[in-house]
Amino acid sequence: MGGWGMDDRARRGLLAAVLLGMPAFASGGAPGLAAEDSSTEAAEDTLSGGVVDGVEGTEGSVPADMAAEGPTGDDSDEVMEGALAEAVPAKGASEEQLSPVGPVPGKAAPGAEQKQGKKKKKVKAGEAQDDSLGENPDAADDKAAEEAQPVRVFGRVYARARADERQKYQRSLSIPSARVGVSTSLSNLEAEVTADLADDSLLKDAFVRLADDSKRFRLYGGQFKSPFLQRSLESSWDLPIQGRGLVEDYLTDTHQLGGRRLGLMGEMRLKGAWNLKLSVGLFEGGKDEAGVRMKEDAAARLSVRPFKPLTLGVSTYVAEALEVVRKHAVAADAELKLGNLAVTGEFTTGRLPLGPFTSQTLLAHWLLPLGSGEWGLQPVVGVEALQLRGGVDGRGHGLVGGLNVLLADRFKAQFQAERALRPGDEAPGLEYSLQLATRF
Repeated sequence: MGGWGMDDRARRGLLAAVLLGMPAFASGGAPGLAAEDSSTEAAEDTLSGGVVDGVEGTEGSVPADMAAEGPTGDDSDEVMEGALAEAVPAKGASEEQLSPVGPVPGKAAPGAEQKQGKKKKKVKAGEAQDDSLGENPDAADDKAAEEAQPVRVFGRVYARARADERQKYQRSLSIPSARVGVSTSLSNLEAEVTADLADDSLLKDAFVRLADDSKRFRLYGGQFKSPFLQRSLESSWDLPIQGRGLVEDYLTDTHQLGGRRLGLMGEMRLKGAWNLKLSVGLFEGGKDEAGVRMKEDAAARLSVRPFKPLTLGVSTYVAEALEVVRKHAVAADAELKLGNLAVTGEFTTGRLPLGPFTSQTLLAHWLLPLGSGEWGLQPVVGVEALQLRGGVDGRGHGLVGGLNVLLADRFKAQFQAERALRPGDEAPGLEYSLQLATRF
């Protein structure tokens, strides 16, 4: 019985030593192993006689008289309960409180992650943030990799009130855009689906984009913006005016040159060569007057940035490129950014069913930060002209001016006045409009 009692006592002591060493093992890695070994040796040596190499057991070891007399039931239970109490974490206790050697290496102190999470980049008025890939692929490409999110839900809402001289200044209210979308980004694959609940054509963007490891070459497939007209490619949020102007409306909406199409497009971007970007694609054709779908269209755009403030581009669109070409256009554009001043201009020429045409657009805006920089005022002025020649002569022109109030990149209020002679108008008309816009 004495031998059995000694074996049971040894097992209990060994178990207690192991349990006592577990927190140190979890917190310290290799040092914890050393601590566990020393605790185990101390317990075994104490049980065998209390003296090892001339050193008596220290305080906290099992007393020698206990080893001689044998443990009672109460004493052994107390030892086990004490060991378990130290080894098993108390409910609600943190790792720092449990660890005998302080905070866990490689981990931040409690609350540090929360403090780091509260540190967000301060966004100033006019800065482009959280752009959808379909609206502004260049801005999305320029974002740092650590800012990308695997899955992101975004949206925006525009509410507009206007009074038009052509309707005797009858006021009208509308929701020109109520867009929501979801996107995902992997190492070599991106995808986005966007719908506009305020538009008759509900689906806006639905595409995937494949890229190589260096992000120099990309392949688009699905429905997205065709690479034609700089103003069409501009994000409506970043555009300082409420619409895209009479030239873009006439060419894209009326004569179906460009816009969002189903198609396949390849893209090459070389940052070391003046940030050269070349996009070439084949797209679904438009519809004729009878609503019949025509043959495929082709579009291409080349842009370079010889120095940071200046971007130059040229683009083309050919309708029914694989058949008899009936409509085509070529555009050249430039964008200059000097501090808070930005000026963009574009010249377009081509042929429509009515005959040859030319157009010119010019837009300038200036950002005036207020206070801490989250608020800003943005005066804007623009002019555009359209000339039709050949069998049908016609003119169109517009002058727009306005003032935008910006709150970071989440809200803006735009007051705008436009005097324009649009195609089909008998005389120029004046229109006032106010638009409130927000996005998430």
